[in-house]
Parts: sequence; C-alpha cells; structure tokens
Amino acid sequence: MAEAFQFDLVSPERLLMSEEVREVVVPGMEGDFGVLKNHAPFMSTIRPGFLEVFRQDGAKDRIFVRGGFADANPNGLTVLAEQAIAEADLKSEDLDAAIAEAKDDIENALLEETRTAASLKLALLQDIRNAL
Repeated sequence: MAEAFQFDLVSPERLLMSEEVREVVVPGMEGDFGVLKNHAPFMSTIRPGFLEVFRQDGAKDRIFVRGGFADANPNGLTVLAEQAIAEADLKSEDLDAAIAEAKDDIENALLEETRTAASLKLALLQDIRNAL
C-alpha cells in the first residue's frame, strides 16, 4: 500500500482540500499523471478534467478542475485551480439547462461585456460536459 503524503487543493475562493492521501491523478496539459509520496519535483499546467484523489481509507474523490497548475515534490502535491467542482455537485440535467441558458445569454446580449461573460461561462460548462 502506498504511503500517505500531503495534498492541498486551492481555488481563488478558498482551500478546498488539505489532507494526507495515498495518490492523486492530475489532468496535466500533456496528459494525466499520478503523484505518490516522494515524487520528484515537477510542475505542470492543468487542463480541464477530473482530479482523482485516492484517500487513505480507500475512498476515491473526483473533482473537476479548470485552469491553474500542479506542483509536486517529495513532500506533497499542491494544485492551484482556477475552478474546482466536486463530481457529486455536477448533475447532467442542471448542466444541460445551464448550457442552454448560456447560449441564450450570448444571443441576447446587448453589451460586448455581457456577451464575453456569457461566452466564458459557456466554455466552462462545455469543458465540464466534455470531462464527464
């Protein structure tokens, strides 16, 4: 059984997770990579996808992340994500409705700033849909 190491997941709003885990699989820009205790120093940007966190008790968490980077070293792993959403909080029907609403917002936007914000929201929602 793999030894535990410190894992921290941070978003701009708050610290989302900080605990000892067995393994984390990160969606890196050049492919997924796994981190275990005593990992060689390594940094990577992350692409939209799911972090898989394997806890010491055998449970596995999946967390959608978008934007940011991962910093692995022998002492642990820190992921700084622009956005992070637990898989349990993602519901397909809610996602479909939000995508349709974002598309409507883009079509009906009167100001360029409103259109840009709606486009960014749509891109996030589509990244989540693709990751699922």
